[in-house]
Amino acid sequence: MKKKQAVALYSGGLDSTLAILAVLRQGIEVKAVTFLNHFGCDISDRSSCSKDPFSAAEKFGFEVKMCHLSDKFIEIVKNPKFGHGRNMNPCMDCRILMLKEAGEFMDMTGAEFIITGEVLGQRPMSQRRDALNIIDREAGLKGHILRPLSAKLLNHTVPEEKGIVNRELLYGFSGRSRKPQMALAEEFGLKDYPAPAGGCLLTEPNYSYRLRELLNYNPNPSVEDLHLLRLGRHFRLSPECKVIVGRDKDENERLLRLVDNKGLYLRVEGYGSPIAIIRGDASEEFIRTAASICARYSDARELHAVDVKAINERGSLRLNITPANSYRIEEYRIEKKDKNKLLSRT
Repeated sequence: MKKKQAVALYSGGLDSTLAILAVLRQGIEVKAVTFLNHFGCDISDRSSCSKDPFSAAEKFGFEVKMCHLSDKFIEIVKNPKFGHGRNMNPCMDCRILMLKEAGEFMDMTGAEFIITGEVLGQRPMSQRRDALNIIDREAGLKGHILRPLSAKLLNHTVPEEKGIVNRELLYGFSGRSRKPQMALAEEFGLKDYPAPAGGCLLTEPNYSYRLRELLNYNPNPSVEDLHLLRLGRHFRLSPECKVIVGRDKDENERLLRLVDNKGLYLRVEGYGSPIAIIRGDASEEFIRTAASICARYSDARELHAVDVKAINERGSLRLNITPANSYRIEEYRIEKKDKNKLLSRT
């Protein structure tokens, strides 16, 4: 007799892993799906993740498929039906999109239901009881989404009613405490899991501010522009021109990799210097301004005049400029302003 199958939304975190293990132990085969977008942990770069998100899959023997939400996700970030959270996070719309995609995968593989690691009341926007009901309805999967960690506090699902899943072997966790999950992890022998974290850059105030500012000037940003929001200090010189300045050696190297010798970048000659890259259309005046900003963050910041080298695929140009002062920096810098600092200047 063929094993019953389920599809799981899998982040690699504690809750989604426990939800899968709770179903695996009932003899149900699980195919997990990890949905990628431009605003989460970049799993192609292991250094950007606290732990390998797939170590549990290897240990406990379930399959993981990766799927990128790409342009679909960008659109809901710009115009979420159910609104943003405190920052740019469209949590309910995000969940609906992932479940719709998982539903298609469920139909394609012949699985019976979908598993998620959601815990009732853990997240204020998307894990309220009413929000879960809306999400299930909007995804077109009402009754087919099992939340093993909170199942005993929620309505019976189709797999429970059909006897595919034993409700007595599920749980009734709720709230923000992680202690019940940690105890269950010990029971399952799950020892290596990441510390709890938001994971999504859209919940971070400064990143969200940068993204909102970018979309204001460029409603259809490139993948490179979205990745660059993670790095450095950002400065807006005009609606069409931005400057990004690295904060350390690692960021300098990552900026250069993203530019890949196709754009214009700057560095101070003869001194410890950040890399500054220019995005968009830059006039000679903007290049000089970018050079002064670059010099401001170099070891030559106290000098009256500094040589800055501007480099692109066609060659290089040496500019002699004065490092920007703090007022010029504040004029161009893209960041969420501290109201108290602004009031102290007036």
